[in-house]
Amino acid sequence: MSTNPEVTEFLRTRRARITPDQAGLPAYGGNRRVPGLRREEVAMLAGVSVDYYVRLERGNLSGASESVLEALANALQLDDAERDHLFDLARAAGPASSRAAGRRPTGTVRPTVQRILDSISAPAWVRNGRLDHLAHNRASRALYSPLLDSSARPTNTARFLFLDDASRDFFVDRDQATADVTALLRMEAGRRPHDKGLTQLVGELSTRSDEFRRLWARHDVKFHRSGAKQLRHPAVGLLDLEFEAMELPSDPDLTLLVYAVAPGSPAADKLALLEHWADEREAAGLLADVSGAAPR
Repeated sequence: MSTNPEVTEFLRTRRARITPDQAGLPAYGGNRRVPGLRREEVAMLAGVSVDYYVRLERGNLSGASESVLEALANALQLDDAERDHLFDLARAAGPASSRAAGRRPTGTVRPTVQRILDSISAPAWVRNGRLDHLAHNRASRALYSPLLDSSARPTNTARFLFLDDASRDFFVDRDQATADVTALLRMEAGRRPHDKGLTQLVGELSTRSDEFRRLWARHDVKFHRSGAKQLRHPAVGLLDLEFEAMELPSDPDLTLLVYAVAPGSPAADKLALLEHWADEREAAGLLADVSGAAPR
């Protein structure tokens, strides 16, 4: 019987956060030895036997049907990201997972994608599921200069957040940023369990950052499709930005992110100032790129 500790911890942490009251169950007695729901309560809510649920929580999702997974997701009140993660873990337990082992995430962008980036006036960039920065347009290179100037290589959002003190100034709500980034990496780990680069990154961060280890142990996952972000750039100060993240259809492991600001807003004025700052920095040979080459 193949078991996966990732499955065990994911199901255990989801079960622990739900109270009987939230699940619509009576709380028998006041002396509950476990936080959240008991295994037998989850089994009842999902409509499976206790023995079968225990098998699932021990990390064996092999052979679990889609209907069982849906019932389990409903019983544990999983959100959309968590549900997708559960199904990713189940796929990894199946025979098709060996075929996925040979697929390597893309580490470069096609010239056409770079031309599209360069045609966008707003800051825009491309990353892979490991959060490596693969390509930027000029506005984005200026916006992300603190990260691109970092000595942490290869250029990666998680590596910058957890290993470079400059991230504490750049990300206004750094606590939220670290939680979000860890959840994105956890989601990618479920989607691509055989990605050696991701395994190495998680190992590096776990070894060097207590903060990352604590967040990684929560087994949180999330989507990163749109939202608001506050960045503090050393040249122009606080920037209130909105972003959209779009998967590239021809490169489904790559994501295009584009930032936007309201016309005439303080953030729009600051982005215009950042353009002039980038002109001066580029003329001096100081505007970094994503190739790993530090500015002169």
